[in-house]
Amino acid sequence: PLRFPQKLWKMLESDQFRSIWWCENGKCVAINKDLFEVEVLGREGQQVFHTQKIRSFMRQLNLYGFTKVQQDFQRSASLPEFLAEEAAASAHSQILYYYNPSFQRAHPWLLETCKRR
Repeated sequence: PLRFPQKLWKMLESDQFRSIWWCENGKCVAINKDLFEVEVLGREGQQVFHTQKIRSFMRQLNLYGFTKVQQDFQRSASLPEFLAEEAAASAHSQILYYYNPSFQRAHPWLLETCKRR
């Protein structure tokens, strides 16, 4: 059976899931929390990870050395633009970003160094 990092990698590389993807630079993982809970954790009979709870999944990420990172938004000075950006940012808050130096799209061989703490 595959270890957690390998399962996660395989999931990111497949085009089967819309709830999880590589960030643009391929150095962190983006997860749409609500969609992930339905699409991945809510799968009947064919679970990818041995849990149905997002908290347990996030605990696994932490155990393997992933850290949650914030995406920076540049804020506009004008009020209408600022309000539009706030709306986009709140929709964006459903998206969680995780980084692990041993988990990068361009360097699959680093997976071997991705160990459970």
